[in-house]
Amino acid sequence: MTSIVGGSESRRTPGFPAELTSFVGRRDEAADVRRLLSAGRLLTLTGPGGVGKTRLAGHVAGQVARAFPDGVWLVPLAALSDEAFVPHAVNDALGVRNETVRPPLEILVDHLRERRLLIVLDNCEHLLRSCAILAGTVLAATEGVRILATSRHRLGLAGEQLFEVPPLPAPAPEELTPSAVESFPALRLFADRAAAVVPGFTVGEANQQAVARLCRRLDGLPLAIELAAVRVRALGVDQLVERLDDRYQLLTCGSPTSAPRHRTLRSAVDWSHELCTPQEQLVWAWLSVFVGGFDLAAAEAVCAGKDTGTGEKITPCAVLDAVAGLVDKSVLVREEHAGQVRYRLLVSLRDYGLEKLHDLGEAAETRRRHRDHFARLGAEYEQAWFGPDQTEITERIRIDQDNFRAALDFCLTTPGEAQHGLRLAAGLWFHWVAGGIWGEGRHWMDGALRAGARPDVALTRAMWAGALTSLVHSRSAAVLAGLDPVRTAVDADEELPVPAPPPVPAGALVPGRARASTAFVVLTRVELACTLVSRGRADEAIPLCAEAVALCEAHGEQWARSWALRTLALAHWSAGQYDRAAEHARDCLRLPYTVSQHQSLARTLDLLAAAEALAGDAERAGVLRGAVDRIWHDIGGNPVDALQPGGPRAAEHHARLALGDHAYALAHRRGGRLTPEQAVAYALGEQREGPAAARTGGRRDGAGSASRTGVRRDGVAFAPRTDDGRDGSGPGVREGEVSAVRRNARGSSSGTRESSLTAGGPARAPISTKASPPGTVPVVDPVPLTRRELQVAALVAQGRTNKQIADHLVIARRTAEGHVERILVKLGFHNRSQVAAWFSARAGL
Repeated sequence: MTSIVGGSESRRTPGFPAELTSFVGRRDEAADVRRLLSAGRLLTLTGPGGVGKTRLAGHVAGQVARAFPDGVWLVPLAALSDEAFVPHAVNDALGVRNETVRPPLEILVDHLRERRLLIVLDNCEHLLRSCAILAGTVLAATEGVRILATSRHRLGLAGEQLFEVPPLPAPAPEELTPSAVESFPALRLFADRAAAVVPGFTVGEANQQAVARLCRRLDGLPLAIELAAVRVRALGVDQLVERLDDRYQLLTCGSPTSAPRHRTLRSAVDWSHELCTPQEQLVWAWLSVFVGGFDLAAAEAVCAGKDTGTGEKITPCAVLDAVAGLVDKSVLVREEHAGQVRYRLLVSLRDYGLEKLHDLGEAAETRRRHRDHFARLGAEYEQAWFGPDQTEITERIRIDQDNFRAALDFCLTTPGEAQHGLRLAAGLWFHWVAGGIWGEGRHWMDGALRAGARPDVALTRAMWAGALTSLVHSRSAAVLAGLDPVRTAVDADEELPVPAPPPVPAGALVPGRARASTAFVVLTRVELACTLVSRGRADEAIPLCAEAVALCEAHGEQWARSWALRTLALAHWSAGQYDRAAEHARDCLRLPYTVSQHQSLARTLDLLAAAEALAGDAERAGVLRGAVDRIWHDIGGNPVDALQPGGPRAAEHHARLALGDHAYALAHRRGGRLTPEQAVAYALGEQREGPAAARTGGRRDGAGSASRTGVRRDGVAFAPRTDDGRDGSGPGVREGEVSAVRRNARGSSSGTRESSLTAGGPARAPISTKASPPGTVPVVDPVPLTRRELQVAALVAQGRTNKQIADHLVIARRTAEGHVERILVKLGFHNRSQVAAWFSARAGL
């Protein structure tokens, strides 16, 4: 398989929240962090709570994004309490999917091994051991990964660099000048945040002395300054300073200068708490059980009906009033997701609320309310899953995943709650399976069993779903690996009985009825159909799949329909009906679910590539295989590869036979440059023409091609004939490509330029006009090799063996062999002498 690395199109900073307020100051600090990050691979930002570690890390991440071709990724850890879950959280943040039971850290290392990216581990202080293990393991196994951590304490690893984030400078009385607000970030921050609540507020000669005194009193801590600035709406600056001075006299026993910064923040938060109404104080404490945010319905579920301490129960309207008051006081942050309003407590304020909740003696009862709310949501989502709302349900669970994890953690760590945890984890089977994160689901279910839960029907259903999907994946891959699909039947298995599918429940075709059971009826048919295909009985599988598709369509369902359509396409492919197989694969690609879930997309494109290859469109098959390999590379690899490493694929075998190794490598490489969206458009023939783009074997309507490079049943390649009777590639192949490759392979210096696959896509560099050594193929730029692979290629050009290369680079011999193998595949070469000639031509030797 060709190894593909991310290009400029994948450069991004996922997970970082949009900056709702201006970033004030920190220019020098940001420069220092960038310098340290360039000098080492592990940097930890330390400092007290509220000093701005997370904000500085996010700001620097945006500045250095261009230096990391594979992205800058934020991993928020504040919501986690289970040390074992850190690798899961990193995989989730990077979009790495684990459909197996392999350890998540092992999956992560495999994903990162040849990438150049930056991981930001935010809020590590309560998970130091697992963060240190993860960072040490990743950095030892990779060369291009760097880690930026934020923590109140160092990780304690060798090679770790530390940067203590300082408070914002505030001027002393003698430093006050008319332009002091521009020179001192603390004054600018106060002015900016105060102006947000009192339009027109400014810091000038009349009030800058009081503001400077307040900022000094707050030790320049950004969070404390922001909390104080909100009070300008009710109090003047002089009154703020006076009241704050009174507080500090009490806290420090008459010595305000002795207060450490953590006490400064505590004082500011205490003050904000005292200015809240009694109901707001209670709601603050109750809401601290939420992690990662919540909506009003969740707040009401946890708070409404609780005793306020006066013998009265708080009403839903009172909860709404308290939430609105906490937003006004900047205790709660208001956010919007997909048009829905949500709220969030900053980490320091949530920790404070949890302290108050424990002081009230209501922590267990409030967390149980939290658990019950998300258990109800999980049950509702399971019932509604087999229907038209799957995309919305998937997004809702994604937004609330930290709360679901918190609810599960409560069940697994609280005596007597393990059975509830098993029921919740098992009830989310559709989330674990459909999202490609079965490893996380097993983590929670196994944990519940270890905590004393008894196996039940919910667990059986979840384990059946997980095992079924794995079985279908592996059997489908095995069928596609068969080089002659019509001869895949195994005689010894043909007589083995295949059980009849369960009957369709009454009313199953009526939308909205029997949804939960219908999902399993459909999956059973898919599994039986796949079994029949694997035994060479595709004709029996086709009606089963058609029935499953009809059930899904009746309910507006997409996830199970994608399974049924892929299996239907597989059955037609196995029966030698390649156009029908391609048609059903394209139907699957038209489902929004398939496009949004990259595992499903990769499997569907793989099947379409196999259909195109045996239908005779070898170049399209090569491009689609390149896109498939790129998708699997980006999400952590194809889990079936672990079971069938290096196994042959029909699409690759027949396409290589038709095109030749080098032309296939070119097509594969172009496919590897496509984004998932571009790959879908290419597969459906919907990409737009551009001034520098020509269609590559594309068909606008998805049916019939003007011309194809074919493969006969006996495996002999043939070139189709053009309309004028000449042998050639026809209009369906990229203009001049095949002939240009052949001419250049014979030593031609035509310099033909390849065009981009899609409008706006990256234009290919021209084939080099340098004369190539006899028996070699021309150099194609840009270089598809990694920096390490170029080093290996240079040593190959010097005539060194794999062992000598390994000794020179201080790597294992098997690693060196792997580098050489990947170089040969990427360049489309057959032997080391071609690599040597290629490298020498590049170096001008």
